This record gives sequence, C-alpha cells and structure tokens, in this order.
Amino acid sequence: MTTKTTETLLARLAGVLPPRALLVGDTVDPRYQEDRRNRPSARPAFVVRPGSTAEVAAALAVCHEFHQPLVVQGGRTGLSGAHRIRAGEAVLSLERMTTVSSVSPGASTVLAEAGAPLQRVQEAAQEAGQIFGVDIGARGTATIGGNIATNAGGIRVLRYGMFRAQVAGLEAVLADGTILNGLTDVAKDNSGYDLNQLFIGSEGTLGIVTRALLRLHPRPATEANAFLAMPSVEAALDLLARLRSAVGSSLSAFEIMMPGAYHGVTAHLGITPPLVIHAPAYVLAEIQAEACAAEAEEVFMATLVAAMEEGLALDAVMSQSPRDFQALWEMRDGCADYVRSLDHVASGDISVPTARTADFLRDSQAALRAIDPETAFHVFGHLGDGNLHYVFQTSQKEAAMARLLALVADYGGSISAEHGIGVDKKPFLHLTRSHGQIATMRLLKAALDPRMILNPGRIFDMPPPSA
Repeated sequence: MTTKTTETLLARLAGVLPPRALLVGDTVDPRYQEDRRNRPSARPAFVVRPGSTAEVAAALAVCHEFHQPLVVQGGRTGLSGAHRIRAGEAVLSLERMTTVSSVSPGASTVLAEAGAPLQRVQEAAQEAGQIFGVDIGARGTATIGGNIATNAGGIRVLRYGMFRAQVAGLEAVLADGTILNGLTDVAKDNSGYDLNQLFIGSEGTLGIVTRALLRLHPRPATEANAFLAMPSVEAALDLLARLRSAVGSSLSAFEIMMPGAYHGVTAHLGITPPLVIHAPAYVLAEIQAEACAAEAEEVFMATLVAAMEEGLALDAVMSQSPRDFQALWEMRDGCADYVRSLDHVASGDISVPTARTADFLRDSQAALRAIDPETAFHVFGHLGDGNLHYVFQTSQKEAAMARLLALVADYGGSISAEHGIGVDKKPFLHLTRSHGQIATMRLLKAALDPRMILNPGRIFDMPPPSA
C-alpha cells in the first residue's frame, strides 16, 4: 500500500471513528506487540480500538474497501501466535468493549462484550448466585471474544463442556462490515443454518465476535477437592473411572501433574508441597454438586479412601476448608507461570483419547529422548478430557515438536486441544485434519472474507485474493 493510499485510509477511518478509537504513529503503545512466548511481532501499521459494534462495522467496511489486513486482538494471552503482527498488518483491538450486563433475577444468561475479561463474567455470575462454566488460569486477562475465537476449555470441561457449550447467542461482524445479530435467547431455533457456530473456534478468520449471550449454571451447594499421589498414570485413569461411576456428573475436574511439573511449581511458588512423597504422577480431583450436597461429598471422600486402602493411590490430602480448596487450585494454576520461567522450553497443547494417555506419555517420552537424551519433562493438564499441556525442555525443539505432533496424530488425537492453530501450528494442521476438511475451511474463508483481511495467514494459508 502506498503512503498516499495509507493516508487516505487513515483519513477515512478518522471520519467514521471517535479520536480515541484510532491510534497511529507514536500513539501506538508497544503492548500491541506483546507475546507471552517472547517471539517477534512487527509494529502495527495502526491500531483501531472500537467501542461498539457499530464502530467495529464502520472500521471493517473501510479496511475491507482498502484491502487492509487486520490482526484481531483481545487479551493477547494466546499461545499459538495468532495475535502476533506481520509487516503491513494493523491491529483491531477489542479492549474498549468490556461491558458485562447485570444478570436479571431468574435469568440463566449474561450478555458480555467481546473485550470483557473472563473474570468479569465469572464475577457477574457469582453476584447473581450462579457460576460460569469455564475457568482458565488467565481469567483476569483473557477476553470473552478470545475465548470464543479459540473455543477455550479450561479445568471444568468434564462438567460443563468447552466454551462452545456456554454460548447461547452471538453478535458478529463480517469482514465487509455486515452485522450478524444472533443474540436471541431461545432454546430451540432451527430456522436455517446456525451461523453462530461458524465463529466459535474460527480464531477471528471468518468474522469478529462483538457480543455474546452466555449460559450460566446453578451455584454448587458444595465443592471439594483432593490432591493424590499415584503409582502410575494407569492408576490415575482407574481412579478417574471409579469417580465417574461413583459421583457421576458431580466430578467437575480431574487434573494431572507429572513429577517435573509438580516439584517444579511448588519450588517456583515457594510453597510446601502438599504431598512430600515422590510419585510417578499426581492428580487433583474436584466435585461440584447442587442437590444432595452432603451425600456427594461423602461418596467422593469414601471413593478416595477406598482407593488409598487398595493401593490405587499412594497418598492424599483432602481440602478441609475453602482456603485448602483454593490453595490446591493456586498450585495447579501456577504451572503455566512456572514453565514460562524455564529455558529451552517447547510446549504442545495436545489431546489424545483419554484411555490411551498412559501409553502416549510413555511412547512420546521415549521418542523425544531418542532425539535428545537430556530432555526434561514438565507435563500437566486436564486428564479427564485427554488434554495435556505437554511441556518439555530440549536443545532440539524443532525436531522434537515435529515428532511429538506426528505421534499425537498416530494416536488419533488433536495437535491443538484448546489454544487454536494460529501461526505456530499451521505447518502441522494436515496431521489431524484431512485434505477435504482443510479445503472446506478455505471455502468458508473465501466466502466470508474474500479480500483476506481478517487474521490472514492464521490456521492455513490462502491463495492471493482477487481485486
């Protein structure tokens, strides 16, 4: 784009947006280049900060006319590189769209703008005596729009499902500025295609989510958790099956921490390990129950005691108070900060069929140590749904990551469980998506964003757009 064309574009944007919604030159803060993995990101050509859906639509219409590529940003907590900027790209940030409505009495939904942090939605639900079903460690920074764009999962997928299951309605803006309002709060609507579902997990490549109507859930009458040392991953899977059978849908979380992650995070946080025993694996299990609360907790504890007596678990600590409960979760949440403090780290957000997790961990560690015998593992994640944050240290990152993701495909898993493909995993998309699936994705992209201005080059590459 020539300097004169850029000046015309900026003038047009200035004409449809308020002054604070357009940043150019020295007013562009370095934060728009921030990346949690400290990878290079170019300076944006300019930054658009709309404060409403109408302003998003107006900005997109102008950028569409001028073929200006945009990187859509929320809280910039993504781990697949979709928010990083390439030369010539501008930023569309939703940071000014942060409104979360109050929950009306008797309502089971809340309306949130895309730039609102997840924690704000959780707090609104809590004030209304309810809860929101998704929770992740970056809750204070990660935004609702970003969570929708990546179909975020988190720690309680077992009970509430992925972010897709929390969305009752969406408002989105297409690349040319067309507004699609699908915020109707009805349980049944089969009047044609469910367009809302197109944007969930699309990583901002098909349209920009501006508002979401989100489902809320009854607040649990009780919740309890326990941290256990396990003699093997197989034993952890056995315990998972027992708890599912005993407490059913009250089992809300079942997290795993391998030794490197457990001993590393407790040292990193400067806390006394809740269990001093050195074990092959550690599990954090949680229940949430509305009705028959005392019975659910009693069955949960009895199941864990029986597991201990039978040698299925080596040791355990059970929460006795809200403080204990929170302390165990703070340790688990701290894993992400711990692994970011390490050198020579590679990380794969992957999933495999839950029943095959033990075999996968054994085979993958052997495969990566064959590449680098000094590889150190710091794996943790959501064992209940097969999602592992496969973190390891190696001097052979590129070869090791390629081998890991190929093995994921061999096991029938996914190379991205909850963080998306972005830029970083784009070369590996073909491992777990067929040629026909990728071709269909490209057809959708070409139809909804023919000039390729929304997050171009993310997920997959496209042929150059026509004029």
